[in-house]
Amino acid sequence: MGFPVPPIDVSTSLASYIAVALSMIGITIFVLLQVLPTRTDPPLLTQMILALAVLGGGMVLLTALLDVFLNSNGTTAWTWVLLAFNFMMMFPVGLWFVCLVIFQDRRVTRDGWWWPFWLGLATTGSEVLMGVLFADGGANGTLPFVAAMGLGLSSVWFYWSMAAVMAALVLWAPLTPLERAGSAALVAIAGVAPWVLTFPLVGGVAGTIVMSAILLVIVGSIARRRVAPSELSFLLALSGLFAAMAAAGVGLALDGGGDLSRIGFGSVMAVGMVGEIAFLARRCYRPLAPGEPTVGETRAAAGTRPLEPAAPEALAAGR
Repeated sequence: MGFPVPPIDVSTSLASYIAVALSMIGITIFVLLQVLPTRTDPPLLTQMILALAVLGGGMVLLTALLDVFLNSNGTTAWTWVLLAFNFMMMFPVGLWFVCLVIFQDRRVTRDGWWWPFWLGLATTGSEVLMGVLFADGGANGTLPFVAAMGLGLSSVWFYWSMAAVMAALVLWAPLTPLERAGSAALVAIAGVAPWVLTFPLVGGVAGTIVMSAILLVIVGSIARRRVAPSELSFLLALSGLFAAMAAAGVGLALDGGGDLSRIGFGSVMAVGMVGEIAFLARRCYRPLAPGEPTVGETRAAAGTRPLEPAAPEALAAGR
C-alpha cells in the first residue's frame, strides 16, 4: 500500500499550473528580497509601495481570472481580466512615480508593524487566490463560492507555494537559532497541511510530530533560561498558533472534511502565515539599539574620516 498523497488534478493543464505557480513563487520571493535588506538601512517608502503594488496587482489579476470560472458571463469576465492585466502592468509604475515625488528619500520605520503586515497580507492573499483559482479550474464544472474557497484553502497550490516563500525568508532573515527553528517548524507544517485536509490521520500524526518537537525545544530553552524577551513573545505567539491549528484540525475531523471546516482550517493557517511573513519582514530591519549607527551612517563616517598621520617608521621606509 503506497503512501497517500494530496490530490492534484493530473491533466493536460497541470504543466501550465506548475509553470504559473513557479513563476508566482519566484516573482514573490524576488520582490520580497528587494525590500527586505538584512545588512543595509530599511527600504525607501517608494520601494515598499512599489513592492506592495506589484503583489497587489497580481491579486487583482488572479481575482479577475477567478471571476471567469465563477461568472457565467464569460465575455464580461474576460474583459475584466484584460483590464486587470493592464492594471497590473501600469498601476505599480505610476504609483511609484507619484510616491517618488511625495515621499522622496524617506525610509520605512524600523520599529513599525504596519508595512510588514501589509507585506504578509499581500503575499498570503496572492497564494490563497492562486490556490482557489487552480482548485476551481481543476474541478469539473463551476463550483459555488463556498465550495471553491474550501477547495482552494485545502489546496497544495496554496500550502506548498507559501511553504516555498516562507522557507526562502527563513533562510534570508537574520534570526536567532530559536526563532529560526520555530519558523522552520511552521514551514514544515505548511508542507504537511494538505495531508491534514485529505488524510486526517496521516496529516495529524505528521503535524503532531512537528509541533511536539518544536514545543519540546521551546520548553527546554525556557527551562534553561536561554530565551530573550523578544524571543519569548515570538514563541508564545507560535504556541498559540499551534493550539489554534490543532483545534481547527479537530474540527475538520469531526465535520468530516466539509467546506466550512476546510475554510476554518485554511483561514487559521493563512492568519498564521500572514503573521510569520510580517515577523520575518520586521526582523530584516530590526530596531536599532540605543546609540547604534545605521549602516549608511557608518559608511558616511568611514568616507569622511580624516587621514591619520603615518608612523615615523613608515616614513623612513618610504625614503
